[in-house]
Amino acid sequence: MQEFDRRAHWENVYELKDAREVSWYQAEPVTSLELIARCGLDFSDPVIDVGAGASILVDHLLTQGYTSLSVLDISAAALAASRTRLGASAEAVNWIVSDVTAFSPEARFLLWHDRAVFHFLTEAIDRQRYVEVLKTALSVGGHLIIASFAVGGPEKCSGLPVVQYDAEKLKAELGEGFKLVEERSEEHLTPAQKVQKFTYFLFERVVENEM
Repeated sequence: MQEFDRRAHWENVYELKDAREVSWYQAEPVTSLELIARCGLDFSDPVIDVGAGASILVDHLLTQGYTSLSVLDISAAALAASRTRLGASAEAVNWIVSDVTAFSPEARFLLWHDRAVFHFLTEAIDRQRYVEVLKTALSVGGHLIIASFAVGGPEKCSGLPVVQYDAEKLKAELGEGFKLVEERSEEHLTPAQKVQKFTYFLFERVVENEM
């Protein structure tokens, strides 16, 4: 059986589709922005958006005044679309082409934002690697925002199976060291006018009981 090539899959998606046509496109990332505002960050604090694709979240954060932004995605084509969209403003962003499970951060962050990457990790080893990278990258006292398909939501996206999460299931994957601060439900309307049930989780990185 041929091994699935994650990078090739996502490069193909972004090379064949306009970023505004993919099902996860948001014209206004309202829930993410509201949860980021809850984190109480300074505009100079380091922030990373992982699996960002061609999301316009970075546009909003630049407009708000954030000055230490990193954007990571496995697809170079996705990041190229964002850089083209931003024009000269793209120079203010650190663009990283990498599979998040193999990412080696050179610095630590105070916010890790992930809208719908983690739920694509259907293999336990990939989820373990993700959490290891997350714990290396996120400072104690920093915040984690993860959005995933909710229980009862879609079972596939972009032709790939996903894992649905509620708070207890996600906390079990993250292990000790993360305190749940807030949980929100969202009904995302896709460009094809289909409703997808998401849940957003805001965690704080703590050290209690962490081995």
